[in-house]
Amino acid sequence: MDFQNTEIAYRLKSNRQLLKTLFIFRLISNSVLVSICTKIITWSLRFNLPISEILDKTVFKQFCAGIDEKDSIKIVKKLKKLNVNSYMHYASEGIESEKDFDNNFKIIIRTIDITKKNTALPFTVFKASSLGKFNLFEKKSAGSALSEIEKQLWNKTIDRIKSCCKHAARQNVRIFIDAEESWIQPIIDEIAESLMEKFNQEKTIIFTTLQMYRKDRLKYLNKIIQNSVKKKYKLGIKLVRGAYMEKENERAYKNGLPSPIFENKIQTDLSFNSALDLILLKIEKCDLFVGTHCEKSIKKILKWMKEKKIANGYSKIWFSQLFGMADHISFNLAFQGYQVVKYVPYGPIKEVVPYLIRRAEENTSVNSQLSKEIYLIKKEMKRRKFNAI
Repeated sequence: MDFQNTEIAYRLKSNRQLLKTLFIFRLISNSVLVSICTKIITWSLRFNLPISEILDKTVFKQFCAGIDEKDSIKIVKKLKKLNVNSYMHYASEGIESEKDFDNNFKIIIRTIDITKKNTALPFTVFKASSLGKFNLFEKKSAGSALSEIEKQLWNKTIDRIKSCCKHAARQNVRIFIDAEESWIQPIIDEIAESLMEKFNQEKTIIFTTLQMYRKDRLKYLNKIIQNSVKKKYKLGIKLVRGAYMEKENERAYKNGLPSPIFENKIQTDLSFNSALDLILLKIEKCDLFVGTHCEKSIKKILKWMKEKKIANGYSKIWFSQLFGMADHISFNLAFQGYQVVKYVPYGPIKEVVPYLIRRAEENTSVNSQLSKEIYLIKKEMKRRKFNAI
């Protein structure tokens, strides 16, 4: 597999789009600048200052498909022409009202219906905390007692989550329950396991998500593999490295606790690849969705598939990268016939700011990845015989 083929990687990008992408990647590769800009953006939105237009023309269009489903579908169609599938996600975060939770529920149901009708959308996704108050997930994860009012709100939250999964199962649409912060993940794990047991008897509909930068996830993976065998349900695993590095370390530091995540990328990579080994051994009873921009991890799977004489388009293994990033991986894999899915988030600019900030922080913390992206864009510019200004 040659991930260096930039002609294939950037077929959808015009010269102007390449220049813009290069500018944004250079911008977010500067940790000091990202830190300053993050504070300015947060402050500006808090005081309703006109910053949305700037975001729209920069990071929003780079990492998000648009403000609504119609915008997203346009992107989905373009990707599908090059054999790259998608999964859509309404990426609104940080909401706290019951009205907003009900609205999110309706959007998830609508997205499931859209996914059902479009072969370019083999999956959909939701965050459990987008359907209920964050502090309730925190209390349930800590085993704390809820007040009577909190119990009622929690029951509504559970009803929304179960209804989403029930609707997905009825529509035969595979759905991810995303992983979140470590201090609310225990109850999300519990919910995901119960829903997999209920809906994954005949085929894999519900997928749980494991963030392998967490020190406890390998042990947890062993546990759910054993449970799925014991309780006779099919396991759906979305495997990622992790998305809340800054928040996890900051919270651990403030509370005087050891960080729940690994100290460096080498340890995270080892954890991730060990998880791959476990899952591939059980692949007949487990569907694997690999969300990674790490070429070594992907090549590890490709090598295993080749050794086992498994076809490139094997239905139980999927590769995924973020919209706006790692096109050299996505499009080169798809060109060779592997099952590739781009994560396509959308939503009103102000509501997806937490997602955009997280993307910027993640990319800054893994600077070598951005260096690779910048190098490949420059390589493609040279191939096209034009230069960055």
